[in-house]
Amino acid sequence: MKRHLLVEGKGVPLAITITGANVPDMRQTGAVLEAIIVVRPDPALVPQHLCQDKGYDYQASRQEVYERGYQLHIPAKGLDTAVPPQGDPARHPARRWVVERAHGWLHKFRKILVRYERYACNYLGLLQFACALIVARKLLG
Repeated sequence: MKRHLLVEGKGVPLAITITGANVPDMRQTGAVLEAIIVVRPDPALVPQHLCQDKGYDYQASRQEVYERGYQLHIPAKGLDTAVPPQGDPARHPARRWVVERAHGWLHKFRKILVRYERYACNYLGLLQFACALIVARKLLG
């Protein structure tokens, strides 16, 4: 089983979906973007950047992101993409550690560390509840 997590710049979860382990990451792009629970500002007024890892580097995935008005930043598969120098307007390197930190926060919840639930919807509900607790802690603390 895979968790697909969308976070904001500081790592606070915005959306989470799950799939089987044999499903390619790029097939979940639309589902993750649809699962966002907060209202987005208008992309025409406020530019919004989306950093993805190499598992999402497919034309279909890119198309879904562009249709929703995001500016996509994704390293190319098979290449070591150089980061533009400091001050360059194109400098928006993928910051994978932000998402990994959010996964680390989820791992602190013992109930969801290992999936024992038989039904995927039950496990997804537990993940969403854990994400809500993380958001509440970030707002209060």
